[in-house]
Amino acid sequence: MAASNSADAERMFERVKAQLRARVGTEVFSSWFKQMKLEEMSGGVVRISVPTAFLRSWINSHYIDLLGELWRAERPNLLKVELVLRNATRPGRVTEPEQTLPPRKVQPKQQTALGSGTLAGARPERPASRPGEQDHKQSVLGSPLDPRYTFQSFIEGPSNRVAFAAARAVAESAPSAVRFNPLFLHASVGLGKTHLLQAIAADALRTNPKARVVYLTAEYFMWRFATAIRDNYALTLKEQLRDIDLLIIDDMQFLQGKSIQHEFCHLINMLLDSAKQVVVAADRPPSELESLEPRVRSRLNGGVALEMSAPDFSMRLGMLKMRLAAARSEDHSLDIPEDILAHVAKTVTGSGRELEGAFNQLIFRQSFEPQITIDRIDEILGHIYRSGEPKRVRIEDIQRVVARHYNVSKTELLSNRRTRTIVKPRQVAMYLSKVMTPRSLPEIGRRFGGRDHTTVLHAVRKIEDLSGTDNTLAQELELLRRLIVDQA
Repeated sequence: MAASNSADAERMFERVKAQLRARVGTEVFSSWFKQMKLEEMSGGVVRISVPTAFLRSWINSHYIDLLGELWRAERPNLLKVELVLRNATRPGRVTEPEQTLPPRKVQPKQQTALGSGTLAGARPERPASRPGEQDHKQSVLGSPLDPRYTFQSFIEGPSNRVAFAAARAVAESAPSAVRFNPLFLHASVGLGKTHLLQAIAADALRTNPKARVVYLTAEYFMWRFATAIRDNYALTLKEQLRDIDLLIIDDMQFLQGKSIQHEFCHLINMLLDSAKQVVVAADRPPSELESLEPRVRSRLNGGVALEMSAPDFSMRLGMLKMRLAAARSEDHSLDIPEDILAHVAKTVTGSGRELEGAFNQLIFRQSFEPQITIDRIDEILGHIYRSGEPKRVRIEDIQRVVARHYNVSKTELLSNRRTRTIVKPRQVAMYLSKVMTPRSLPEIGRRFGGRDHTTVLHAVRKIEDLSGTDNTLAQELELLRRLIVDQA
């Protein structure tokens, strides 16, 4: 490609990746698409390279239609998309094109998050007249469902059993599900939120194929409304959303902007008032989603919030066995001894995402190290073990632990009360927020009832000075640090 054409193609590729991230979510994008590179764009052909045959096969099997759709939005004369392997020894060249994209064909196996059977999430054409609104109704927003994410493939255990039961009740429209509306699932990254949300959508459609089910990420919700406003079909989009039976929103912590949040709040109010089901997931409870407007948090707090925590050993081993069975269905020569799987399950104690990364490393290495030892596994997966050591501490964790330790409420901690029994815990919590998180003084002040950064600075300096001379306070701070890390 010429220099100018190459620059245009790269900009186009960046826009496609941005839309892809919004459609599938950050976690799925990072897992499958982060390593894509644009190798060539000429005529009606786009050639994209990936580093492994496994990635190429997976994207071709599950996302080739979506890639083609997004590229056609940028390049209407597109004829095909080719996925090729990147040559590790000669970066400038690629090999083995596989599977082309037929013009405007929807893959029959592609399950969607819309009961009408159309490709959910397809970008609607801008309506020129009333009849054009039918096109919008046939492509109401939604993200494609990953066929791996079902209730059958979800490993249930003590850390997620309640959330799993609630999710099944919602999907089956059981009478008990009325208690879970809205149902709010929260957990750290990689603990199965997206899996459970997509399983709800898939099972709801299986139970009632005529149900209007919409699953989407918060980022995609924002993009669709922004696009609708820009292209003057916001009213049509709102009318479509009134008709749905089940709304599922993932990564709620990323919902930004007052106008978008206003639309979202209006939507869930309307759905809940009409006895329609709403399911939401985020990385923290609704009360801690401080970027959301208070009325949105209030409405989300009106249902049931359930936490999903890290899997225990038996759950992790079950996940690895299930992944191995799935991999063997594609390659019968795969053979990983159970003691190896058990060792990985014992040592990779973080998220399910880290466990999957460890398994993919095993599969990759097994192809040229068939007699791999446990010592060798420790060497290969050391970076994953280490990545799980430092825990992300949040200001909310600090506030909760400090309030409990000093027998005060979090509300009192954030209030304007100046009594000694409140001031000391507040200053301790501000100090720990400064030394245990990367947050700035103004951000810490905002999290403590909108205080000025100078107030935080005064608290930090005071606790630092006192802990240097007061041995009891120093021991309290050390105890609080351990409690916070344990509960983070």
